Amino acid sequence: MNAILEWDASVLLWIQENMRTDLMTTIMKAITRLGDGGCLWIVLAIVLLVLNKTRKVGAASALALIITFVTVNLGIKNAVARIRPYEVIDGLTNLVGKQSDFSFPSGHSAHAFAVGVVILIMMPKKIGVPIFAISILMAFSRLYVGVHYPTDVIAGVVLGTIIAFLSVTIINKICQLWNKRNKAIEEEEKQEEALQDM
Repeated sequence: MNAILEWDASVLLWIQENMRTDLMTTIMKAITRLGDGGCLWIVLAIVLLVLNKTRKVGAASALALIITFVTVNLGIKNAVARIRPYEVIDGLTNLVGKQSDFSFPSGHSAHAFAVGVVILIMMPKKIGVPIFAISILMAFSRLYVGVHYPTDVIAGVVLGTIIAFLSVTIINKICQLWNKRNKAIEEEEKQEEALQDM
């Protein structure tokens, strides 16, 4: 356990010492703020739900967000109650201010990958790949700004990915059942029409 904590700390301090620049900090802070409260991903899910062609993707994205929120934000974070790294690691500077919840796992990373992976699976690559790239950047931004341990982010990425596949499976199954039901209704209507024509 100590070895993991030491590795977590060494990675964050290395990023702080070797990667932080004024330009990079501006970019990373902007990216990380897009994920505050799941804002970017909620808006994206709503837009996808509103458009007819992407409604199925929107439904899977919305389901993924709900499952992630319940599992990560309401469940695991409070059960584990891990203190944020900037409160523990000497010399680590938090770039975005005190966070209101616990550290493990990273909610930003979990939500980003929950929706990013759904879109990567269900939409054309020209849309899926850029969205997934934003998910990766958002997860990394949490390390860059100093508010999560690497193990927090890894756990968030893994959980988000699993939830994405689960959500896609559930929505596909619901759509199959819905289509099957509609076909059965259409067949019944055709049979009734045929009987009436006789």
